Amino acid sequence: MNTLKNKLKKVGVTGVNKPKRTPNHPTKSHVVVAKVGDKVKTVRFGQQGVTGAGKNPKTEKQKARKKSYMARHQIASNPPSKLSARYWSTKTKW
Repeated sequence: MNTLKNKLKKVGVTGVNKPKRTPNHPTKSHVVVAKVGDKVKTVRFGQQGVTGAGKNPKTEKQKARKKSYMARHQIASNPPSKLSARYWSTKTKW
């Protein structure tokens, strides 16, 4: 458990499975310490400067972007593990 506390402190998040923005990271926009059972993993995800269409896209263009993203990352046909960047990106940015 001590290593978990060290990992949380090093990454700068308040708890497991709580994503946080990382504006000073050169490439990734978010970080999370993901935990499933006994497995703990630091996951960095999201391209810096890119926003998703959001939870409720309003315009047809935003709806098309979200649909394309979900298809490209196989969200419906192959659900991601909580230890993957794909899971956190979908949950946080889309």
